[in-house]
Amino acid sequence: MMQAEILKAAAVLKQAKHVVVMTGAGISVESGIPSFRGEEGIWKRYDPIVLDLEYFFENPQASWAAIKTLFYDFFGEARANPAHFALSELEHAGIVKSIITQNIDNLHTEAGSKQVYEYHGNTRTLTCTSCHSVYSREQVDLTAPIPRCPKDHGMLKPNFVFFGEGIPEREATLSHQEACRCDVMLIIGTTGEVRPACNLPRIAKQNRAKIIEINIEKSLYTLEHVSDIFLQGKATTMMQALKHAILDKPV
Repeated sequence: MMQAEILKAAAVLKQAKHVVVMTGAGISVESGIPSFRGEEGIWKRYDPIVLDLEYFFENPQASWAAIKTLFYDFFGEARANPAHFALSELEHAGIVKSIITQNIDNLHTEAGSKQVYEYHGNTRTLTCTSCHSVYSREQVDLTAPIPRCPKDHGMLKPNFVFFGEGIPEREATLSHQEACRCDVMLIIGTTGEVRPACNLPRIAKQNRAKIIEINIEKSLYTLEHVSDIFLQGKATTMMQALKHAILDKPV
């Protein structure tokens, strides 16, 4: 039954003119990065307030202690997995036109994808909260209790979206345009609970796009009939199967 669904999804993707992929935490789980929500999620171990923008400015040392452990020590060890590489191959083959990711782990770019919209920002760069100078993480002393700007000693903030902070304007605009433009959207590893990102597949659906979903379990997209095809399984397994069904030449 699943093989038939994979072949059906592959046919839809091959016939599409503009495929947009939207990914969430589920695609990076097999790279060793836990999701934020769920029984094994990060918020079971950390209080989400450490990523609240107001709390960050009022309690920078406590916030930075959690940020360094989570996003620079732990996440920094993660590497792109076969699902990320499969998407990169499909982009290079002309099937995938862009990726909208809610992840801040940089793994799509590491795998070779070029057209990536980081909806929630990334951990690669940090900005001074005083003079707004931008630094790569390699330029920053992350061993300091509170990383500081070399120019004016202002506190640095990672360039990902905190609670209480808006989506970067460029990414919000371009992601919305892609959702309106696509004729197929492939959703991988996102539950449809995080706003405003969760609205993008619904916008695509309203514009008559076909929605293909890959998830371990049914999500809000499945339950609310946003998805047209549901492939239940791990991101690596499903993406490898899709890639082969699309790219392998028949014997």
